[in-house]
Amino acid sequence: MKKNGILNRDIAEVLAKLGHTDTIVIGDCGLPIPENVRCIDLSLKKGVPSFLDVLEEVLNDMEVESAICAEEVKQNNEKVYSELCKHTFPIQFMSHERFKKETQEAKVIIRTGEITPYANIILQAGVIF
Repeated sequence: MKKNGILNRDIAEVLAKLGHTDTIVIGDCGLPIPENVRCIDLSLKKGVPSFLDVLEEVLNDMEVESAICAEEVKQNNEKVYSELCKHTFPIQFMSHERFKKETQEAKVIIRTGEITPYANIILQAGVIF
């Protein structure tokens, strides 16, 4: 049994297979899932697990080079936006419509139980050397 890190075997597998510049998405429960993108659905009930809890655990295991978020998070979800700004990797902001198109290139979308607006992020893998 795994002692540290992400216990969810599906997420652990995806992270282990990522290469430089590959992307994953962590999204709220309302984010549309493109037909061609794998979805790991963690949602249990409204708000559980939260976007920020899942993001924190993924960031503990993933080397992130950059991220993309919807511009709308700045005005519509102050809590999530302020937490995102604490990270050291650069974040590009774009319209939510364009963000949804970008999710089509992701290796996986991790669906949370989050029910606040625009609590979504695309994480681009970096390298550890």
